[in-house]
Amino acid sequence: MGYAFTQHLATAGAAVAFCDIDPDAVAKASDELGVPGFTADVSDEEQVARLFDQAADSLGGINVLVNNAGIIRDGLFIKVDRESGEVTPLSTRKWQQVIDVNLTGPFLCMRAFAERCVRDGIRPAVAINMSSISRAGNKGQTNYSAAKAGLVSMTTVWAKELGRHGIRVGAIAPGFIRTPMVESMPAAVLEKVVAPVPLRRLGEPEEIWQTVKYLIECEYFTGRVIEVDGGLRL
Repeated sequence: MGYAFTQHLATAGAAVAFCDIDPDAVAKASDELGVPGFTADVSDEEQVARLFDQAADSLGGINVLVNNAGIIRDGLFIKVDRESGEVTPLSTRKWQQVIDVNLTGPFLCMRAFAERCVRDGIRPAVAINMSSISRAGNKGQTNYSAAKAGLVSMTTVWAKELGRHGIRVGAIAPGFIRTPMVESMPAAVLEKVVAPVPLRRLGEPEEIWQTVKYLIECEYFTGRVIEVDGGLRL
C-alpha cells in the first residue's frame, strides 16, 4: 500500500518521500517512482528523528504524514497441541515486535511530525494512521489487534490536542487488501479469508489510496476512522 500511496501522490503533483527498513527495497522503489526514499526503522527514536530531518531537507518541509509501516507476527494467545497436550503461549518477543513497529512507530513518527509542524508554523497539516479491521479483535492476532486499536485511540487524542495547531489527524481501517503479505498466504487460507467478505474479493491498494486522498483533501475531517473493508465484520 505504501508503494501505491507514494506513486499516486507523486502523480498528483505532491512532493513526496517514503521510507522502508530494507535499503534494497528503498533503492528499487526510489528508482521506479522517481522520488526520494530513506531507510529507517520506525520503532527506533534516533532513526525516526534522522528520517524527518532528511525528508524535510529533501522536500522543503512536510505537511502530510501517512503512518503505514506495519508487521504481523500472528499466533494464538495459548496454543494447545492436539496430540501431546503441550501448551505454548504467545511469545513476548512476538508481542513486542508488533507493538514496537505498529504502535510505537506511529507514535514516534507523529511526534516528530507534530513537533516540526508546530515549531515551524506549518499549517494546515494532516496525518493519516493506517489501522485495520483487526482492531475489533481478530483470532490469532492479540498483538496486532491491540496495536491497531491503540492507534485509533491515539488518533482521537491527537486530533483533540493538535486541532488548535492546524493539524488534522485521521485513521483508515482497511480490511484484507491485495498486498504481497496477503497474497503470500496459502490458497486455501486466502479462500477462507475472502469467503465472508460481502463483496467476495480482496480490496485493492488503489481503493485505500482513494481514502487517503479524501482525508488529505477534506479539511473538516479529523479524529475519526474510516472503514474500507468490503463490508466484512470480524
